[in-house]
Amino acid sequence: MHQPLPLTRSQKNQRPIIADVNPKSPISEAYRSLRTNIEFSSIDESVKVIMFTSAGPGEGKSTTVSNLAVVYAQSDKHVLVIDADLRKPTMHHTFQKSNRWGLTSLLTGQATVGEVIKETHIDRVDVLTAGPIPPNPSEILSSNRMTRLLEQLKETYDIILVDTPPALAVTDAQIIATKADGVVLVLDSGKVKREMAMKAKASLDYVKARILGVVLNNIDRKHADSYYYYYYGAVQE
Repeated sequence: MHQPLPLTRSQKNQRPIIADVNPKSPISEAYRSLRTNIEFSSIDESVKVIMFTSAGPGEGKSTTVSNLAVVYAQSDKHVLVIDADLRKPTMHHTFQKSNRWGLTSLLTGQATVGEVIKETHIDRVDVLTAGPIPPNPSEILSSNRMTRLLEQLKETYDIILVDTPPALAVTDAQIIATKADGVVLVLDSGKVKREMAMKAKASLDYVKARILGVVLNNIDRKHADSYYYYYYGAVQE
């Protein structure tokens, strides 16, 4: 069993997950609404593996994943968060875990599932960090081993949330989209241009991804009482 490394200063200074530390806040309620919308968008078909991407960097997809994991867990679901952003991973910071071993270690045969999946401080939420950044992320993610891994994990977890790189930056998101049961596109309303958002959606449509809907972050709201305020739009078909 690999021994965890001490936390770095950056790990210790991470912002808390708002749905965890303040579950009664309007922000947390918005995440619960998002969870409900996702569940209602997939009544007729099982959706266990949900991939999250954005048009560009810094649009809030990783924040959405971590908070959504919490609200799923609060509804008695056993949740796994997978950091499949093998270029700029963040989930090891969010959940304050070592990233020495992770998804890449597993997919390259250097570790087992039991060695790389870690419990978090949040009940019923586990995390599979990205692991060492490889020279060939797209090839690793497109492997049959990745497909088999997701199928295996679906037998253990009620819901699996997968964080991926922005859709317009690299092909990684398109690759994972073909292996996921559904995709959520996260956009920053004050940052992303409409044409870029449409290109991101088109890239997912190209691989016939099942897009569950869009989360719109940073809507201008006059009464936002926190610098950490986000508004999460309804997921719609």
